[in-house]
Amino acid sequence: MTNVFDILEERGYVEQMTHPKEIKELFSKECVPFYIGIDPTADSLHVGHFVSLMVASHMQKCGHKPIILVGGGTATIGDPSGKTDMRKMMTRETIDNNVKCIKKQIEKFVSFEGENAAIIVNNADWLLDLKFIDFMREIGSLFSVNKMLAAECYKQRMETGLTFFEMSYMLMQSYDFLYLYETYGCKLEMGGNDQWSNIIGGVDLIRKIGKDDSYGLTFKLLTTKEGKKMGKTEKGALWLAPEKTSPYEFYQYWRNIEDDSVENVLKLLTFLPIEKIKELSSLKDELINEAKKVAAFEITKLVHGEEEALKAESAAEALFSGKGNLDNMPTVDLNGNKNISVVDAIILTGIAPSKGQARTLITQGGISLNDEKVTDINYCLSDKDFSDGYAILKKGKKIFYKLV
Repeated sequence: MTNVFDILEERGYVEQMTHPKEIKELFSKECVPFYIGIDPTADSLHVGHFVSLMVASHMQKCGHKPIILVGGGTATIGDPSGKTDMRKMMTRETIDNNVKCIKKQIEKFVSFEGENAAIIVNNADWLLDLKFIDFMREIGSLFSVNKMLAAECYKQRMETGLTFFEMSYMLMQSYDFLYLYETYGCKLEMGGNDQWSNIIGGVDLIRKIGKDDSYGLTFKLLTTKEGKKMGKTEKGALWLAPEKTSPYEFYQYWRNIEDDSVENVLKLLTFLPIEKIKELSSLKDELINEAKKVAAFEITKLVHGEEEALKAESAAEALFSGKGNLDNMPTVDLNGNKNISVVDAIILTGIAPSKGQARTLITQGGISLNDEKVTDINYCLSDKDFSDGYAILKKGKKIFYKLV
């Protein structure tokens, strides 16, 4: 059996480990139950979850057992890591609905059948029934407040305010690891590098109760060359649900990544062989666009399926080279109102959220209609703009909408 550590390291996933030597040996065993946590803060996963799901997939392909923990319980608190404000409270009904939606997306990355079938667990099943005094006596007494406050996830919140409610998040996540360790024999917690402090908390908790085989590993966050998190679009997060981010918009995001990000994206978000990735990422100047097309297609295929990836690819070709099918590009139905103002059209498509920002885009030369630069902020569309039965509204060189 291939040691999955070699794959994770070669593809650049591994960031930090609690016990490097022991973890490498652990991966050489036949089947290691491991867990990755996802808080259901929305009814869809986004690109921030993508790397976690890819790691889970690689692990399972090498014979290990994924435990996907959906945080129905911890989502009621909210992880303070990387946040400047306290997370908005959600109702139990909202959380339950989010969990249901997320499960369908997870199934695209891991299998729930076979010898090492993945399982999904919801920590609401054990956290919501905990008795406060019992929990704080048995679990809270094993945590040092001084050590917790030194953790990066808490330090950055000290100036803006950290509630006791949020501070208990580390205890809850650590208890999750202990529960999964005792219930499913889970030896390893994995997560993005922003979870390092929380993961250490769980590893230490298990070891404090007399066990010596709990481990933690974090993987790199998906970032640009400047260190900024990838996955932000004009409309906000890049979602994995087609209702929130269309397959075309999803494809276009990866098609337009920076040249320096191509190799990293291909390694972390596709299953292409390393040799092929090196070949693609070595392309220079205009040729690097071919590598971006491959990345966009492969990633879109993983999330939305091959049919939707082909449609997105065809729509992109239609716009940029005059070939392909425009039917698959983002389309806004004007309901027969051909005389809509260009400012209202910009808002309707979501290119800009307000009339003020729409006007600014026009005055700065950022808006085109049917490849003609729009210079008049009071311009209204008319029949002549729909000579082909549709009009193409464009922001810059990369954002297109078909108006019908």
